[in-house]
Amino acid sequence: MSYTSLHYHIVFSTKARKPLLKPDILPRLTSYLGGIAREKQGRLIAANGPPDHFHLVVLLHPKTALADFIRILKTNTSRWIHQTFPEIPDFAWQDGYSAFTISYSDLSQVIRYVEEQQKHHKTLSFQEELVALLKRHKIEYDERYIMK
Repeated sequence: MSYTSLHYHIVFSTKARKPLLKPDILPRLTSYLGGIAREKQGRLIAANGPPDHFHLVVLLHPKTALADFIRILKTNTSRWIHQTFPEIPDFAWQDGYSAFTISYSDLSQVIRYVEEQQKHHKTLSFQEELVALLKRHKIEYDERYIMK
């Protein structure tokens, strides 16, 4: 028997950081994302974001590779958004993502952070937030890809 606690904070943006994730879309998108996580034997714990990017807190099954999970998540949600919201035909997710492991002792703090995204982004841009997260987790990055 194996026992794991594989919690991740995942962040990805809309293509060209277009503000397409309107408040009326978020609850339905979150529900859809939760279904994808359950299908992969995981659990969506929190999801939220301003109109140009999205944050997730997920618990993944140990047999689910993070990169595969995110590929499936982005592909399926993009298709679903096109089918469900034809009024935003140019919707797409940006290539790439950021993902950070979460220790169980920090889980409630990260959940709160994700839940407060709209409030948080009244004073901070996506780029500033991402750079702060990367620095906090000691991840080297190329600024050319952050400021796009």
